[in-house]
Amino acid sequence: MPENAQEYKYDKVMVVDDSDTDLYVAEHYLKKYFVAANVIFAESAAEGLDYLLKHANSIEQLPSIIFLDIRMPVMDGFEFLDRYEKLPSSVHQRCTVIMLSSSADPRDRERIKNNPFVKKFINKPLNKEKLHELVLANITQQ
Repeated sequence: MPENAQEYKYDKVMVVDDSDTDLYVAEHYLKKYFVAANVIFAESAAEGLDYLLKHANSIEQLPSIIFLDIRMPVMDGFEFLDRYEKLPSSVHQRCTVIMLSSSADPRDRERIKNNPFVKKFINKPLNKEKLHELVLANITQQ
C-alpha cells in the first residue's frame, strides 16, 4: 500500500450500504490504507443512483469504484444494477462496481457472476487484505 497521503490509489469511491456500521468500517479501511482520498456515502440504492445521475456529465465527480451491498430495504443491490444499466455510458466507463455483502446465497453469487457491470464480489467486512488484493489487481477500468 502507498506510504503517504499523496499516494491514494483513487480520488473517489462510493459505498452504497444501509448499515452505518458497514459504512464506518468501509471508510476506515479505504482511508487508512490509502485506497480512496474521498468516500461518497449512499445509505440507499436510490441515493447512490441519484448521485451518479446528477454527476454523469462531470467525470471528475464520479467514483472510480462503487462498493454495493446486496441486501438493502426498498431497493436492493440487484435492483440498483438494473437501474444502473440505464445510466449514461459515461458512468459505466468511469465506475467499477464491486458487490460487497455478507450474503451466502449461491443464487446471489450466480446473479453477480452473470452481471456485466459487476467486476468482483467481496465478503463483508472490508479489511486490509481485501483492499490490498483490489489495489494489486488494479480492478478499475481506468
